[in-house]
Amino acid sequence: MRLLVVEDDPDLNRQIYEALTDAGYAVDRAFDGEEGHYLGENEPYDAVVLDIGLPKLDGLSVLESWRRDGRKMPVLILTARDRWSDKVQGFDAGADDYVAKPFHMEEVLARVRALLRRATGHAASELSCGPVALDTRSGRVSVDGRPVKLTSHEYRLLAYLMHHAGRVVSRTELVEHLYDQDFDRDSNTIEVFVGRLRKKLGIDVIQTVRGLGYLLAVPDGSR
Repeated sequence: MRLLVVEDDPDLNRQIYEALTDAGYAVDRAFDGEEGHYLGENEPYDAVVLDIGLPKLDGLSVLESWRRDGRKMPVLILTARDRWSDKVQGFDAGADDYVAKPFHMEEVLARVRALLRRATGHAASELSCGPVALDTRSGRVSVDGRPVKLTSHEYRLLAYLMHHAGRVVSRTELVEHLYDQDFDRDSNTIEVFVGRLRKKLGIDVIQTVRGLGYLLAVPDGSR
């Protein structure tokens, strides 16, 4: 899953970036409203962490512009303002959730996980497809209860497919949502990671739909 962090404080931006990266997400960063608005307008993010008090263009204006232009990605706003009216303004501008500064990083991570689940129609923290289970809180993957060790890129790929289980996902979509903007993107690497995943999972849960992409579906005979 690919996220955008828009926060002008360098230290806080770095802390959020590192926490989200360590949690297995691909993360892009912006340090002012204009840069953040441009990225959110032109890149396909699964969720955005957006500060309200930004230089050049404030966060509420950025969010309102995204929503006017039809950008539907979930947005978690960060604000130092604790008045209820500021929270209402954020929600009315199109925010999906908020965190008031100062905050614990675990809370940000939990709220991002919740936004991603709701955006893809999942209610629980553990995603499952037949015998395959992925715990979004711990980042653990198992097959029939047996732990499966994955690299960060393999985990991102499986997590994206599991969030979108039952839908054909194109290679282009995977490339756009699994890598940050600085990564040397190549759709051929997706095939490599799919091959590795299939081998590690040991079951044929990732189907290739010729000419379209990949489909995560419950394999025949599994529960």
